[in-house]
Amino acid sequence: MTGALRLADTLDPPAEAQRRLRQIAVEIGNGRIIPYLGPGVLESGPAPSVPTTPIALAMALHERAPVGAKLRGNMWGTAQFIEQRRHRKTLVAFLADIFKVPVDPGPLHAWLAGQCIPLIVDTWYDAALSRAFASAGRSDFAEVQGVTRALETRDVWTKCYAADGREITPDEAADVGTIIYKPHGSVSPASNFLVADSDYVEVLTEIDIQSPIPDVVKERRAGRGFLFVGCRFDDQMLRTYARQIMKRSGGASYAVMDFEPTRMEERFFAELGIEPLVCALPEAIAALTSA
Repeated sequence: MTGALRLADTLDPPAEAQRRLRQIAVEIGNGRIIPYLGPGVLESGPAPSVPTTPIALAMALHERAPVGAKLRGNMWGTAQFIEQRRHRKTLVAFLADIFKVPVDPGPLHAWLAGQCIPLIVDTWYDAALSRAFASAGRSDFAEVQGVTRALETRDVWTKCYAADGREITPDEAADVGTIIYKPHGSVSPASNFLVADSDYVEVLTEIDIQSPIPDVVKERRAGRGFLFVGCRFDDQMLRTYARQIMKRSGGASYAVMDFEPTRMEERFFAELGIEPLVCALPEAIAALTSA
């Protein structure tokens, strides 16, 4: 994710951005800023064994079930095509296969596992962050994962899992030290995936009234800002989710930006008061983890 940034003339230079990121890291460690991780974070660690963009995941699905040119590269549309033509269980099996090789945690995952952070939002389908927590000997965390309602017979938006992978109640999850919120699901421990267009129909219908957002996330975001790392918001769905996860939070929010933002991304940052920090992702993570 490189390129000349159109906002560069109005933003801090990289050295200043790194200095500020070191300050933000202290705020993260103190529980005042919530890390919000995108799939780009995986590119900063060992060579990832999984796709790290929606386009790459769409093409991995296309290799297993070819789609037409209009859908090619569209993760949500490709997944919907497979679900309609081959059944939901086939789509889940394809995704589980794509993400079956465990992703080694990177430096940011390891650093986060060493902090007492109330809430971390992790938006990709890998399990690198929970693996980092386990490697650090942490058992005081739980994952809250978004689930598709396509396979559910009850009114449920999320499921909760203890550090050992057991499904637990929301009340049990609320008692742990760190919540890892996976709004789109995860391959581990139960292959929960929100990925097809149909998965988001009901979610996006109710997300404005916050029904799909877990109560523990609503409680722990209060009075806190966010730091977006490895994230893009060049799709309306990604912007909608981030906007609703941030809703009724508080404090300053920032985004590591090592890409040329689209016009809609610029508007999104401005609308939500997210301050972009221009810095290459490896340098940004080095600054965060050195604090």
